[in-house]
Amino acid sequence: MNFKKQIDFVHVSKYFYSLSIILTIVGLISLAVFGLNYGVDFKAGSNVDVSLSKSLTSAQIQPILDEIGMGEGTSITPGEKRINIRFNEVLTEDNNNTLKLEIQKLDSSASFEINTVDTEMAKELGRNAIYAVLLSCIGIIIYVSIRFEWRFGVAAIVALIHDAFLVITVFSVFQLEVDLIFITAVLTIIGYSINDTIVIFDRIRENLRFAKLKTKEDIVVLVNKSVNQMIKRSLYTALTVFIAALFLFLFGGESIRMFSFAMVIGLIFGAYSSIFIASPLWLLLKSKQKNKPVGKAS
Repeated sequence: MNFKKQIDFVHVSKYFYSLSIILTIVGLISLAVFGLNYGVDFKAGSNVDVSLSKSLTSAQIQPILDEIGMGEGTSITPGEKRINIRFNEVLTEDNNNTLKLEIQKLDSSASFEINTVDTEMAKELGRNAIYAVLLSCIGIIIYVSIRFEWRFGVAAIVALIHDAFLVITVFSVFQLEVDLIFITAVLTIIGYSINDTIVIFDRIRENLRFAKLKTKEDIVVLVNKSVNQMIKRSLYTALTVFIAALFLFLFGGESIRMFSFAMVIGLIFGAYSSIFIASPLWLLLKSKQKNKPVGKAS
């Protein structure tokens, strides 16, 4: 990939801004109408993971659930020599024993792993997940503001929120399950995105030292020059991590499938936000700087 010609990223960014605004509106509508499909980690219920010596179908399991009076609203996910059953209610001890007994009639070698989350625990996990994301964002904006300047910090945090929200949008639109693994993926995406953004910001700061900026056009030239200098590095890094995440999604186990999928889409959003969202936003904030020399960071 050879970038001999300087690309006008600032000019192109307006199309990506429009795309991001459209996706954000879609996300807000989807969250308002459908919400998120919370897993057992964030709502009361029981998750039963059954290891088998042979494969069983949903049709074989459903009568057992009907027998214990928990057939409605229960999700059954069959796999190769395993099956996962998710209940919207907490299993009682009697229900638990009956379920094990009936499944072992179909497969005597069946073994069970049961995770139960009560209402209070689900609320606490939800609050802690929100706190984790908020605290990470606050820490990032403080670090970037001290290390660079507050305009870089604002631009970086907008890009991070953009990436995280668009991943949430995809999970809301397609009603994919949101659990603690998903929160881990979001925090990982935030870490990757800020790393990519900081690399570009660092080059902008280096070029600022030698630039004589008098007009907004001078800042546009500076940003385009900086992004063009770092575009290869950003794309190659994004592509390398993307390929790893994609193969984890395609060939990894069921337990990490949603993590891998969140990483795949998060890497795509993160790559373009660092280039087309964060840097042009810093330019916008810098061009509005008043009563100070344009070329100095403050």
